[in-house]
Amino acid sequence: MWSLGYYTSPLLITFLYKRGYLVADSVGTLAKFGTGIGLLVAVSLCMRGLGRSMNVVYVRFAECLENAKRGGGGNQDQDAVKNTIRRYDFDFRAWPVDFTVTSSVQRAQTPRNKPLWISSLPCQILAYLAIHTFGIRMIYPGSVQLLQNYIEPMLLQGRTKVITQDKGRRNKVKTADGNGIDTMFVDNREKSTNGRTLVICSEGNAGFYEIGIMSTPIELQYSVLGWNHPGFAGSSGRPYPDQDQNAIDAVLQFAITDLGFTPENIILYGWSIGGYSTLYAASQYPDVKGVVLDATFDDVLQLALPRMPESISNIVKIAIRDYVNLNNTELISQYNGPVMLIRRLEDEIICSDDGVLGTNRGNFLLINMLKYRFPNIFKPEQENLAKEILSKPLEFLRNDSEDLCLSLLMSYLSDNGNNGTSRSYPIEIGEEYTSEQRDSMVKFLIKKHLQDFKSTHCTPLPREFFQHPWEIPSDTDFVFT
Repeated sequence: MWSLGYYTSPLLITFLYKRGYLVADSVGTLAKFGTGIGLLVAVSLCMRGLGRSMNVVYVRFAECLENAKRGGGGNQDQDAVKNTIRRYDFDFRAWPVDFTVTSSVQRAQTPRNKPLWISSLPCQILAYLAIHTFGIRMIYPGSVQLLQNYIEPMLLQGRTKVITQDKGRRNKVKTADGNGIDTMFVDNREKSTNGRTLVICSEGNAGFYEIGIMSTPIELQYSVLGWNHPGFAGSSGRPYPDQDQNAIDAVLQFAITDLGFTPENIILYGWSIGGYSTLYAASQYPDVKGVVLDATFDDVLQLALPRMPESISNIVKIAIRDYVNLNNTELISQYNGPVMLIRRLEDEIICSDDGVLGTNRGNFLLINMLKYRFPNIFKPEQENLAKEILSKPLEFLRNDSEDLCLSLLMSYLSDNGNNGTSRSYPIEIGEEYTSEQRDSMVKFLIKKHLQDFKSTHCTPLPREFFQHPWEIPSDTDFVFT
């Protein structure tokens, strides 16, 4: 009711103004109306309290909740107390905190060249107002309370399924900035070898772990940790970049400290805008096992500009760069581990031009990553070749030199002392190559880092597409020459 009133308040105020209620003569009428509404709310709350006090199940729940908030007390096992409270589904704001971050990772601030402050002041003001009113909700529609109220039955059903069928455990993780993040953990360590690896799932801009991407790694019997962005469902806060960074940092610390997974046994999996959270985590935890990015982009500004009127492009640029700078290209260059990108061939969201595969922003993220990692391979001529290759499905890509390309990479790394588990980029291979050799290597690297999935943006990812990211083998015992 509150969210409905909040989002319809401009219409309500306009209606009252046109009807003449917002004048001094109407104060008495408005006061009577407000008093009547207040009494109705008070009576409703009293009736609800009375009904709850007479409900045996609710009374038992209230006792369990108070016991959990006190930490059990006496000789009671704290885990047993937590498991008792997990039998109930209730307002997550009242859920006891299960894990609190003691310290946050230090974020490197990227300096930005801004235009002269005085000349840009009107645009700066408009950009600030836009982002802090409707802008952040346009970028993250899942944070709109009205939408959450509409899909609440689906969220409850999905949460119940994970808890009852997959033995999921719900936890509240408190971030460095005080937000409570709603998480769900499925522990498969005792069920399969895949279960020794934890997959941390970061959802899209209208995605929730209850009905999101967790299902794919769960099917494959991985241990899985899902979480909701700040402001989504049970998570408090707003999905501004700093709060989202603190959230994924808290989730990683929870996974390592409380759940007992080492970074080397963690795969970060992000879908759509969740690719930003995933790559930020990878940049701060460089020892993670790998990164899987599904239907994500290089820079959110490149998606925002084509969808907004050209007349306000300057305001859009300031709003994005100053307040919601989701630049995945910058982050992916700070991670040296294996990365796999999944591109959806019929993606209607990530393409700058609808239906044009060559404008899929995932193409540019892949090219920028490979350009950084293999600068002597991706010369301007090869960059153009890569764009041409990526304008078509990968099924049309042919390369008869794959074994040779792999051999050359392995030999180069072995000869240059970059062949261990702590491999670093950029790799300077290819400086003396011919154009044909570079072309072959471009085709090889694209196929090793990208999968095509014939689907639209929101289709659940089939299990066969979720694979460990490829990395250059370190074993040089068998090298093709």
